[in-house]
Amino acid sequence: MRKAQGSWEKRILKSLNSMCTELSIPLARKRPVGEQKELLSKWNEMGTDEPDLSLFRPVYAPKDFLEKELFVELGLTTGQLGIDDATQVPPELFENEHVRIGQKVLAEQDSAAAQQYVRQGSPTALRAELWALILNISSQPEDILYYEQLKTNVIQHDLLVDSLIYKDVKLTASNDDYYFVFEDYLYQVLLCFSRDTSVLGHFAYNSASPPKSYIRGKLGIEEYAVFYPPNGVIPFHGFSMYVAPLCFLYHEPSKLYQIFREMYVRFFFRLHSISSHPSGIVSLCLLFETLLQTHLPQLFYHLREIGAQPLRISFKWMVRAFSGYLATDQLLLLWDRILGYNSLELLAVLAAAVFAFRAVNLMEVTSLAAAEAVLADLSTLKVMPLLQIFLFATVT
Repeated sequence: MRKAQGSWEKRILKSLNSMCTELSIPLARKRPVGEQKELLSKWNEMGTDEPDLSLFRPVYAPKDFLEKELFVELGLTTGQLGIDDATQVPPELFENEHVRIGQKVLAEQDSAAAQQYVRQGSPTALRAELWALILNISSQPEDILYYEQLKTNVIQHDLLVDSLIYKDVKLTASNDDYYFVFEDYLYQVLLCFSRDTSVLGHFAYNSASPPKSYIRGKLGIEEYAVFYPPNGVIPFHGFSMYVAPLCFLYHEPSKLYQIFREMYVRFFFRLHSISSHPSGIVSLCLLFETLLQTHLPQLFYHLREIGAQPLRISFKWMVRAFSGYLATDQLLLLWDRILGYNSLELLAVLAAAVFAFRAVNLMEVTSLAAAEAVLADLSTLKVMPLLQIFLFATVT
């Protein structure tokens, strides 16, 4: 597994370095004073900037990467936000009491209780506080100062990955009906994230290794090696979609930043590194295929026969944790449960559930393109009914 990860990292670095050479652009440079002032003056409106990014290409995209008892609280007899708060359900049956309990959990500042609580979904008004409690994020003055230091670093130094971040936001979030309004937030968070050396700490439990670069003329001499980018994470196509949904919950940049960073080092890094961890992308792929083969063998083999490997379609959903594919309210309900169970396995379950939901149509298709068309739009799907039916009401 480590060998596979190592070979993957070499490919990414080679891509980054060749872009450097082709474009004659350094990996990092000190910004001239004039440029620093200009960037600082438009820090809150970076989305209005239109740098020429035509020569930059994403280093990699999710597709390049592709070479029941646990969820008892999601059961049919347990109240769920995402089902039991529908307009036709009287709020006194579940919602009112659930909100009251949520307020109590927040009042007691009990992180473990909050984690258990969001397994049934978080009320919209309480979600931001509940997630912060689960992630142990409390905005202290030193946290705000740390964010400001990262911002200063962005202002002073220009990195090649900045262009990758700009390009990614332009290609993804800026074109998304839900997230385009958060373009400036995304630049701020992701540019600061790339400079944050505290993120390197997660490599202690990540099978990946942070990429290294060498000071010019000192290639291969370890004492002249530096991690590049400073946080050790090269953003891929769609990376900004990990941040975008959080912008609905947090409007203060340093708080938004802290939440995203914690979500990344707890969860999201596992979606683009090769490991045997149960929440790692390899395990999720295996779980998805196993679920599909077990619950829907005919569909699985039909799609295989016509050259429409189910994993080719579902992989991008899982790598992005469904961000950009589901409606935002549904995505947040899904992420509630990810935080609640401290696991990404529900991504594979939901991916299989989507195939189950569209199974009748998929059995009719005769090509990969047709299968992709059937599954192209997930924005109308309701997450919790799909998960419940698949986990607890599917006959095997």
